[in-house]
Amino acid sequence: MIDTLNRLVDRIERALGERIDVDELARSTGTTGYHTRRMFSSLAGMPVSEYVRRRRMTVAAADVRGDEDLLSIAVRYGYGSTEAFGRAFRAVHGVGHGDVRRDGGPLRSQPQLRFRLTVEGSVPMDARILDRPAFRLVGHAARVPLIHEGVNPHIREHIESLSDSEHARLTGLSSVDPGGILQVSADVDPDYTEGTELTYLHGVAVRSADEVPEDLDVIDVPEGEWVVFRSSGEHPAALQSMWAATATEWFPSNPWRLRPGPSMLSILDHAPDFSTATCEVWFPVERDREGIGSDGRP
Repeated sequence: MIDTLNRLVDRIERALGERIDVDELARSTGTTGYHTRRMFSSLAGMPVSEYVRRRRMTVAAADVRGDEDLLSIAVRYGYGSTEAFGRAFRAVHGVGHGDVRRDGGPLRSQPQLRFRLTVEGSVPMDARILDRPAFRLVGHAARVPLIHEGVNPHIREHIESLSDSEHARLTGLSSVDPGGILQVSADVDPDYTEGTELTYLHGVAVRSADEVPEDLDVIDVPEGEWVVFRSSGEHPAALQSMWAATATEWFPSNPWRLRPGPSMLSILDHAPDFSTATCEVWFPVERDREGIGSDGRP
């Protein structure tokens, strides 16, 4: 996976003015565009599209300082007009290209990324791989914006709108693992771009054949494999550390990749004030054949 991400960075650098086909590059290295985008955004802290824009504007700044007409520069970096180029330039540098041509700055540089695998090995990750038949997620769903840092107020408002009796009713419907009330994220943008919308469902998992009350929203989940990570300790710090480690340590060093589907968070136990908690996070995965020999061994 690390090699795939570095090939993507090199491909971007060779053709800053061209469209980058992440799916094609991922297929050529034996993985998927979906997994590549998710790993890139998790490790780089920004989606591929944002990195491309920052690199384009970093390099373009040198051209803007010259005497070449702005339309020629805009076209070179993949923009059809000086207006579109100007908006991208200002979004990255905080000033217009006219200011830079006249005053020389200020400029914000995006260094070229290079991904490396650092194996810590001091804290083993508690993970299980499960093969699950099809099931359903039922509960109350809402479309909310993706927010990277802090508590998502839209999700918090959605949860607080549900009464204690409704939580008890949902808990009573739970019939398969993961048990209990689940926090489900579905339809997430593969690039994990902040501000894009996702479906958040507060509910439970039930068998596909179970009858579901008509007033509840439903997400049908096909059969497939899942990786389950468990964290325990100070909340939410332990959960956030574990979540970050899945991208920085577990996926790069294990022959599994993310596949499209909902992710699920289950809080198994917690202190009365939620200062500590034991949680499980479920991700849909599939075997990644990159680097696997014909005999099926790594």
